[in-house]
Amino acid sequence: MPTRRFKPTTPSRRTMVVSTYEEITCTKPERSLLTTLKKYSGRNSYGRITVRHRGGGNRRKYRIIDFKRNTVDAAAKVLTIEYDPNRTANIALVQYEDGTKAYVLAPQNLKVGDTIYSGASADIKVGNCLPLENIPTGTYIHNIELHPGKGAQLVRSAGAGAQLMAKENGYAQVRLPSGEVRLVSLRCKATIGTVGNQDHENINLGKAGKKRHMGIRPTVRGSVMNPCDHPHGGGEGRAPIGRSGPVTPWGKPALGYKTRKKKNKSDKFIVKRRNAK
Repeated sequence: MPTRRFKPTTPSRRTMVVSTYEEITCTKPERSLLTTLKKYSGRNSYGRITVRHRGGGNRRKYRIIDFKRNTVDAAAKVLTIEYDPNRTANIALVQYEDGTKAYVLAPQNLKVGDTIYSGASADIKVGNCLPLENIPTGTYIHNIELHPGKGAQLVRSAGAGAQLMAKENGYAQVRLPSGEVRLVSLRCKATIGTVGNQDHENINLGKAGKKRHMGIRPTVRGSVMNPCDHPHGGGEGRAPIGRSGPVTPWGKPALGYKTRKKKNKSDKFIVKRRNAK
C-alpha cells in the first residue's frame, strides 16, 4: 500500500508518513463478524499493572478472523479489502458458496473478485490454504499453523512471508522472516503468498498524539527519575547510570538479556537460530 508525506508545516508533519489506503475498498465492517474488545490497561485480574505504558486509546471492535480455514473444497469470493485496527495487516471479507462470510488475512496481490480455496486439493495460488505436505518446496507462505487444527500462529504481520525449505520425516523446514529455520508438522496448514500491506514498515506516526490514540502511554527515561524509582535515577545534574549496562526498573539487564528458558521443550524443533552466524 503506497504512502504519502506532508509538507513540513508543523514539527509533527515534517516526519509524518501515512498510508494512502488505496487497497481499502470498504470502510464499514461486517457486523456479524464483530465483537467487543474490552480494555484492561495492562492490568491483571488483581488490578495490578503487569504491562506498563498501556491505557486510553480509541475505542475499537475486534474482527473475528478465520485462522483455521476449515471450510474445505468450497470456493470463497473476495468481497472487500478492509482495514483492521487490531493488526498491521489488512483483512479480506470472503463469502463461501453457501453464503457464509468470514474474514481472512489479505495477502499481497489479492483483489476484490478473486476466488480462494482451502483444502489439500487447492491450487498453489495466492490466498489458497492447504497442508504443508501439499505445498512445493521453495514456495512463500504465511499464516502457518504450529499444531494441526489449532489455527495459524506464525507469520501474520504486514509484509511478512516464510519460505518452505524442505520436507523430511513428517516435518517441513520453514524459514521464518526472522531467519530462524523451524520444523513444522506436514499436517499443519499454511496460506500461499506473503501478507499484504508491505509499506507498513515505512509509516511514521510523527507525533505523540497518535501513540495515545493507539492506547500507548508515555515512556519516561529512568535517568530522570529518583533513585527510589529506578536504578538509573539520582545524582547531581545529568549523571551516568553507574552500572556496567542499562537495567530495568527491577534491576534486570535491559539489553541483550536472554529470557528464553534454558530447557525449552520447543528447542528440538529449531534447526537454525535467527541470530546464528
